[in-house]
Amino acid sequence: MLKAGVFGAGHLGKIHLKLLEQSSYYELVGFFDADREAAMDIERRLGYTYFEDPDALIALCDVIDIVTPTLHHFDGAQKVLNAGKHVFIEKPITHSYEEAQGIIALAEKHGVLGQVGHVERFNPAFTAVKDLIDQPMFIEAHRLAEFNPRGTDVPVVLDLMIHDIDAILSVVDSPVRAVSASGVSVISETPDIANARIEFDNGCVANLTASRISMKKMRKVRFFQKDAYISVDYLDKTCEVVKMKDAPKSPDDFAMVLTNAEGIKKQIYFDNPSVGDNNAILDELESFARAINEKTTPVVSLNDGAEALRVALLVIDNFKQL
Repeated sequence: MLKAGVFGAGHLGKIHLKLLEQSSYYELVGFFDADREAAMDIERRLGYTYFEDPDALIALCDVIDIVTPTLHHFDGAQKVLNAGKHVFIEKPITHSYEEAQGIIALAEKHGVLGQVGHVERFNPAFTAVKDLIDQPMFIEAHRLAEFNPRGTDVPVVLDLMIHDIDAILSVVDSPVRAVSASGVSVISETPDIANARIEFDNGCVANLTASRISMKKMRKVRFFQKDAYISVDYLDKTCEVVKMKDAPKSPDDFAMVLTNAEGIKKQIYFDNPSVGDNNAILDELESFARAINEKTTPVVSLNDGAEALRVALLVIDNFKQL
């Protein structure tokens, strides 16, 4: 078992503490949080061991799970990596692309691994269809959330949209060519609603919308590719695959057959892949443990996290404020 510690015991940090304690891959050593009074209360109520000195916690661990506010990711990761320990970092990897590159360089220097917490990569609806997504040419994503002041320390692009940016980058095998975006500030100092159009060198176009002031939650993405349409509902954990193939000469009576303008007949097939039930956060943490034990590249590597951040920052840089 890998000895693990957690930096940050806020809402998400407490979830990570609970899951690391439950996991058969890890032995939870304890946690550090800059708010000493709140940390001592957590230790008293939940029984996790609080370390006032982060270096003391690092020294006892193989892995540190960083779940602090984004502004503190780099400082925490720097301590961990310079100590020669593996690091799991919640998304976004850091506040700036330069800091992300610094983390990558430190991990390579010390020969340790890092993974970024882009949890939708482990959503069972996405994993059920990921291997079916083949050269999509148009992608549409909507990620809407109800207002929560806890997320407003970062722009909506870094809080919400970056989930979809990362997932899309994982299935589009082509460099980003151009980005255009617009945003509206309603409550926060930065846009609360954002729309981005990401164009890739291979012709693929992704249209992404994110909002943190919606009346209802939505986390959906649709992939359109040659002869197929694939939809994923991250929230309901469901997916749908619609395929079109050349129609047989004698289709059965219930077959759905379309004829295009050139007279070519296509038959439509519906497929609802089996979606398992999982805890995506636990899965991402345990996948990192397997990568460490097996010395393989993590599912969401530090490079992946840095690239998602780079594109997200391009979206922010191209905002046209409405």
